[in-house]
Amino acid sequence: MKERRFISVLVVLVLILVVSCGSRPAAGERPLETEAALLAASTGTQGVVTSLLSNYPPNIIYDQNELIALVEVRNKGNFDLEPQDCFVEITGFDPQIIGGDFSRPKSCASTMRILEGKNVYNIEGTLNQLEFRSPLIDLPDGVPEYSPKLNILTCYYYRTQASPSVCIDPAFFQVTSEQKSCQPKNVIMGSGQGGPVGVSYVGVNMAGSKAIFEINIKNFGTGRVLSPDGVDIMYCGQDLLQYEDLDRVGYTARISSGGYLNCRPTDGYVRLNNDQGKIICDYESQQHAAFETPLMIELEYNYIDSFAKTIKIIETPE
Repeated sequence: MKERRFISVLVVLVLILVVSCGSRPAAGERPLETEAALLAASTGTQGVVTSLLSNYPPNIIYDQNELIALVEVRNKGNFDLEPQDCFVEITGFDPQIIGGDFSRPKSCASTMRILEGKNVYNIEGTLNQLEFRSPLIDLPDGVPEYSPKLNILTCYYYRTQASPSVCIDPAFFQVTSEQKSCQPKNVIMGSGQGGPVGVSYVGVNMAGSKAIFEINIKNFGTGRVLSPDGVDIMYCGQDLLQYEDLDRVGYTARISSGGYLNCRPTDGYVRLNNDQGKIICDYESQQHAAFETPLMIELEYNYIDSFAKTIKIIETPE
């Protein structure tokens, strides 16, 4: 009996030793899963994505039935949304026929404190469900059926942050015996930065000790970019937008070692043409040797996107 107990204890000790000596990440090394999650959280070209639950609303409904639309809202970018930052609205119907709260915008973060974007712990983003209900459908006399095209419209405020690593070499055109740590080169950023608007490309050039950055901004999404100022996102589907409200993105650009850059356009806004815009910034280096630094770009904008579904309302037979 004692011999069996001794053998059992010995087996347990051997197992503990094998596990403790197993493969571990080296000091400072992240597990592969964490690296992949970080990449997924910091890239992507989507923001708020909406869809209808199957059969809500149904394709065909009698006018004496209650009409319900269930809209799923997912924040697939990496900017967290507060209740006042995002609204869903349904348009395209006669409010005298379809009543209830169908004509009222609803916050994407309704019943939630915040609609979180994707992060390393949740690479799909947070999901919420909004209910639009019309307990009464009032077809006019003599109208046997009504087929409105419901437009499900989402309007939201968003921010995108990009931080491409760039090389600044004040002595780029000078002959030197110094072994340089980096070479100025252009940076392509085609995978987005976790939002529908982002940086697609950064051109890097040197003019003496001055670094010149050509920052290309792109609307990667399917919606329309709106100015971050002067647009009421709660009613942007009904708001009469002006030219200055369209395709306008607010921006800031800086490097960690030298503060904000001297950029053009000088008012801090870039207008997109065919979904693309350009910012030109320069930085006068106080260093003599080449060095690499993050170029930190923040974009601020409102965004409007929509999709449609046609339903048929039929008069209930008597």
